[in-house]
Amino acid sequence: MEIRAARSEDYDPIIAVVDDWWGRPIAGSLPRLFFDHFHRTSLIATSDGVLAGFLIGILSPSSAEDAYIHFVGVNPAVRSTGLGRLLYERFFELARADGRTRAGAITAPVNAGSIAFHQRMGFAVRGPVAGYDGPGKDMMVFSRTL
Repeated sequence: MEIRAARSEDYDPIIAVVDDWWGRPIAGSLPRLFFDHFHRTSLIATSDGVLAGFLIGILSPSSAEDAYIHFVGVNPAVRSTGLGRLLYERFFELARADGRTRAGAITAPVNAGSIAFHQRMGFAVRGPVAGYDGPGKDMMVFSRTL
């Protein structure tokens, strides 16, 4: 498995598969701007040249303590191999190297797999937080000390 920093040109191959990986339309949550402006803090995993997973991460420009994981995807063919954990750990290393002391993320309350994953990764879970992403868009909010 090779893990590297994302590049702008990674957008097209990812957006081409993300809806299939999720089994529902999700591409609207992943605009190109993340690959153009946050590629240094985002990660791409490949195996034998094939996209295996990715993590879109942000070092908060508003809070020097915070890092945020916006979106993570793992190819269904390599799920349950530890790749998600590895992507998170690499992002945590990157965040710590920049002096960050907290990491955060969110997910929908119906995403039981994501909630369980974040709990296993040591995140505190709060929610569902009513209206977190606007009216009728409740979210689970995760926070973890780095």
